Amino acid sequence: MKFDALFAGFSKMKVVVIGDVMLDTYWWGRVDRISPEAPVPVVALDKKEYRIGGAGNVALNTAALGAATTLFSIVGDDDDAEILLNLLQQQHIDTKYIIKSTDRITTNKIRIVGKSQQMMRLDSEVTHDIAADEATAIISSFKAYAKRYQPNVVIFEDYNKGILTAGVITEIIAVCKEHGIATAVDPKRKNFFTYQDVDIFKPNLKEVKEGLNLLLESVDEPAMRDVHEALQKVLQHKISLITLSEKGVFFQKGSQSRIIPSHLRNIADVSGAGDTVIAVAALVYAATNDIKLAAETANIAGGLVCEEVGTAAINKQRLLEECTELIAG
Repeated sequence: MKFDALFAGFSKMKVVVIGDVMLDTYWWGRVDRISPEAPVPVVALDKKEYRIGGAGNVALNTAALGAATTLFSIVGDDDDAEILLNLLQQQHIDTKYIIKSTDRITTNKIRIVGKSQQMMRLDSEVTHDIAADEATAIISSFKAYAKRYQPNVVIFEDYNKGILTAGVITEIIAVCKEHGIATAVDPKRKNFFTYQDVDIFKPNLKEVKEGLNLLLESVDEPAMRDVHEALQKVLQHKISLITLSEKGVFFQKGSQSRIIPSHLRNIADVSGAGDTVIAVAALVYAATNDIKLAAETANIAGGLVCEEVGTAAINKQRLLEECTELIAG
């Protein structure tokens, strides 16, 4: 495989990410004493850091690989939205299809970190479904975008925050089918079986077991092939790509299947790894139509970002070097 040519070609790809964008806020500090008011540590704040989270992190990864990336989502009409939109624009992610809603707030997950350990997380969010007129606006703007720009792949990034309603999901998948656009989804339980006819369905093993109400005694290829078959009976999708935590990833397309073991890493933080896996897998598959190569590349990418603390975009050069070294031609 000529990875140099593959990675250079990412700059010619157009990616749409649709789903729940959020702001990740980190308050970094020192803990030297316990509060006299209550038995809790006192964190002396050193700095605040803002990062792109949720569906935005998927977009951050495809943009970091060089693809022209557009986000469809809804945020609040608030200060957190301004911070998030500025961060996205700094990374050359197209935000003009992100709607500001006066009925919602921007999701912000604040992590308080002391002595390099997360001590608390504060979630500021609303999770009910978006209003009918907002759903209609997303669908209408996507239809116009798809007709004009013909993206290579659409990635649904679902965090159960209400952007991806059943109507939004089914309408956009239908538009993608009409225009021959590849689709990939990172699902959550609420709409788990709504993603009918997608190309790539990428849950993690826990989500699969909960969605199908399964008790898996072993995680091996025969068992995972049974899982794929059970999913396909409901979803009629093309490809299962299931992340297996430290065991790696499983993929199946037709009769082709394999568990790709993970590579040994110094794990610092697993947050955001799923975002990276779906971003890389969708982009590579859209570029090559080779799910084995897409799964192998995404498996390496997911491991690389686990070496970073917090959500982080994949380093394109490092991923290129590791793919060249670790994936057989």
